[in-house]
Amino acid sequence: MKLFLTVPALFILSLIACNKSEDKPIVTNLPYSFQDGFESADNNIDDLFVSDGSRWSNIQRVNPDNGENQIELNQTIVNEGNSSLRIFSQPSDNTLSKIDIEKGGFFAPIGSTIIVEADFYINADGNLKELFLIDLECCSCWDSSVSDNQCPGVRLKMSGDNNYLSIERGKILGSTISHTALSFPKNEWVNVRWEMTLSPDQEAENKLTINQQEVINESGKNLPNKEEFRSEFALNGIDFELQEPLGYERIQIGATANPTQFGVELFIDNFKLEIQ
Repeated sequence: MKLFLTVPALFILSLIACNKSEDKPIVTNLPYSFQDGFESADNNIDDLFVSDGSRWSNIQRVNPDNGENQIELNQTIVNEGNSSLRIFSQPSDNTLSKIDIEKGGFFAPIGSTIIVEADFYINADGNLKELFLIDLECCSCWDSSVSDNQCPGVRLKMSGDNNYLSIERGKILGSTISHTALSFPKNEWVNVRWEMTLSPDQEAENKLTINQQEVINESGKNLPNKEEFRSEFALNGIDFELQEPLGYERIQIGATANPTQFGVELFIDNFKLEIQ
């Protein structure tokens, strides 16, 4: 049975639900640190996926009907080193366009602080409203007795007509944490730092810094809340229990969803993930 929840933001985002996952998360020893500058000896993107899992896990690619999304290593637009990750996301049509790189193999539990940092170069002139750049997800916390795993999580996306990067919380039954302090610069390298102390309750901390300027520093839940999910599903007559342990287990970066009606080219360099 396909579930349409009553919260509008969650209903919309259920249309871009991620792949199902029934596996229990890997419990990571903290502190945890991962970084990648997308370097390769022979400019081969396959070099990012090594058998020991020390680099990236896989590529998420959902092509719209009108063309194929692209992902490759690039030596032309680079912020540091010899390479960056180039992504070109076709505009959406009947199919929501996605192209990103994914990292799993970690676990950020309640009470931990997670820091995500990366440099972006967005080569575009149009309005980037609704473009998603980073997703943090918990698929294993979904109740497997309920179909259509929506992989609850939080994301960074563009909001408003002036390209304000915001913290989107629709899939954890929350509102978007937004700002109007700084329009996201285009056609230049931009440093993004996203820091959260994780909690399903309102005392959670959320910070977002763009080019060393703090644009968001607000409290508010950043993990799904068991009681809220139970109540929301009960409105549809469904028993639902978030599974434990609760925390984030994978991250996606790129054009994790491009609902816009034009193609977006972006470059990523100097990715860092820390869990404390």
